[in-house]
Amino acid sequence: MQDKKSRCGWAKNDLAIHYHDTEWGVPLHDDKKLFEFLILEGAQAGLSWNTILRKRENYCAAFDDFDAEKVARYDESKLNELLLDKGIIRNRLKIASAVSNAKSYLKIKDEFDSFDLYIWSFVGGKPIINAWKTSAEVPTKNFVSDAISKDLKGREFNFVGSTIMYAFMQACGLVNDHLTICFRYDEIK
Repeated sequence: MQDKKSRCGWAKNDLAIHYHDTEWGVPLHDDKKLFEFLILEGAQAGLSWNTILRKRENYCAAFDDFDAEKVARYDESKLNELLLDKGIIRNRLKIASAVSNAKSYLKIKDEFDSFDLYIWSFVGGKPIINAWKTSAEVPTKNFVSDAISKDLKGREFNFVGSTIMYAFMQACGLVNDHLTICFRYDEIK
């Protein structure tokens, strides 16, 4: 998949390149996909995103295709089953947080009619467009991710710190952090 396109520096292997070229930074408004990224970004805490990309299909299977209503009903038996699943990150706190976050996510959907309306309200319904020239300029959090994190924590979410939420914002297109030299910058902008 190697070509001569100019990309963000982190897209170095075929899996990361495909993700970068097709998903990362694209404004996402599908509630199910937003829930998927909540689970994946929480699982990624302390690990590389490449680790999560390699395990993404396994997460999809393990977490019932990211069906929040099913995940919210997981019991202790299901948690123990997931802890034995070598295809995902086997961390009890991260797995348990996916279940409790599913419950909180469903409450937000009830309150706001969709998670999409809730999460995009933090950026006024449209992406923040940055103009970074180098990877060193790209922040790991900002005032918006701080606000999202604080609100989610107040709604009993876990693994939603500001850095995790900034990565979520980048993944789901709430912010365009493609470098200006990247071919995707103008495509998404």
